[in-house]
Amino acid sequence: MFDPAPEHRSASPSPSPYPYAESHSGDPEAAPAPHALLTPVLGLLGRWRGRGRGEYPTLPADFTYAQEVTFSHDGRPFLRYEARAWLLDADDAPLRPAARESGWWRLQPDGRVEALVTQPTGIAEIAVGHAAEGAVDLATHDVALTPTAKDVTATRRRYTLTDDGTLTFTHDMAAVDQPLQHHLSARLRRTQ
Repeated sequence: MFDPAPEHRSASPSPSPYPYAESHSGDPEAAPAPHALLTPVLGLLGRWRGRGRGEYPTLPADFTYAQEVTFSHDGRPFLRYEARAWLLDADDAPLRPAARESGWWRLQPDGRVEALVTQPTGIAEIAVGHAAEGAVDLATHDVALTPTAKDVTATRRRYTLTDDGTLTFTHDMAAVDQPLQHHLSARLRRTQ
């Protein structure tokens, strides 16, 4: 074992950087190359930004928001997913942070997707669905809530790539004694 001279020792060892690359690219020549099971979702890889509208019967008014969604991979058959949003005022200036979530989408050989999505508000969802070229449709399989989380019982998320390079996002939700219904929709453009 290597023992540096006392003058080169540090009080605490610095951690090594994570030795495996992560990619926002679906290019098979990029490193790491995407796993073959990611084929139906390669078009989603990257960072997307745009605007959306939201509504729900328990809210006092509809709202406008901005959203950023990121999909990446490390060569294995799943995507890392992260989304964050912020509310906008009438002049499109940021008002405050809004929803934020992260998770993993596991792709299966038959095009099925199993997604794990967590939110800092105490909600953890397992969603299942299907990925076809340019579209993913996920619906709740199970929801776990912390003791103080809002009572969300089901969601449905749809991501669709359009011919003009836009990613549309639609989110339905059943929460606080309301049935599953439209909550959010956004149009996002690739930024990376």
